[in-house]
Formats: sequence, C-alpha cells, structure tokens
Amino acid sequence: MKKVLFVIAPSGFRDEELFDAKSVLESKGIATTVASIAKETAVGKLGGKAEVQLALKDAKAGDFDAIAFVGGPGVETHRLYENKDVLALAKSFANAGKVVAAICVGPRILAAAGVVSGKKATAFPDAETMRMLEEAGASYSGRDVQADCKMVTANGPGAAKKFGEKIAELLNRA
Repeated sequence: MKKVLFVIAPSGFRDEELFDAKSVLESKGIATTVASIAKETAVGKLGGKAEVQLALKDAKAGDFDAIAFVGGPGVETHRLYENKDVLALAKSFANAGKVVAAICVGPRILAAAGVVSGKKATAFPDAETMRMLEEAGASYSGRDVQADCKMVTANGPGAAKKFGEKIAELLNRA
C-alpha cells in the first residue's frame, strides 16, 4: 500500500486542501498520515480539526511514498518555509526520488528547500510566493495543478481534489 505524509501548520491550514486531497487518496486505497510541528489537534482556517499523528521531527522519507505540504495562512503564521524540520523533510523526499507535492502557499516550502529549480510549478498567485518560486529557479505555469517529474503543485482550495488525483496518478506510475 502506498503512503502519503501530509504536513500541516498547527493552526490556519486550509481545510479543503487537507481534507479533500486526503479523501481522494484514501478512496484510491492510499494510506495517509498527518504531521505537524507538534503531535496535537490542529485547527484549520475554516475550523476543521485534524489529529496530528506524527511530529515533524519524527517523520522519515523512508516510511512514505510521497509528501504533501498543505497551504493556508498557517504556513505564513508559523513560517513553515523557515522551519528546519520542514525543509529537511522536503529535501529528503526529493533526494530519495519520492513524490513531493505542495498546494496554495505550500510551494514556498519547496522553494525554500531548493527542490523547484528548473521545474514548472503553480501556487496561489500572491507576490511573496511568486517571488520565492522565481528566485528558487521555478517556472510559474499558472495552472490549477502542475506536475513536473515527481513534483506536484496546485494553486489553492478549489484545486484540492485535482491535487489529490494527480498525487495518486504519480504514485500509481511508480
């Protein structure tokens, strides 16, 4: 069974980006685990609650087939794109040739981890996210969902189901 690790902020993650993508993957027989800074209940921007099953410091790329970074205002509030555990995870999954995914402002994490250079990416089109992607060497596609090799990016909550579908598609190719 394929396994995906979702990384969320402890508060302010975008509910649909976690719950809709997670539901799509689970409907296809893919196991999901939710990780965050601490192993406690996380609360989304819209009030949804997610039980964090794994603290980031305990997560290992070898235990999963893919990683998905969820967006929302919590990415900025908790500055996940500066968190050493978050960045190390993104790098370790990319270096191991696993599927690396991010939605909304989550691609800021991939940019800060240095795993987007030379790749097409999409994201929520705010100025800071666009700047980070460009400075990290990514080419912004503007699409709802963009796959490039084993990297999947999406532009926000409206693309959450398609984001989950694309991750599942890449995992089923492996």
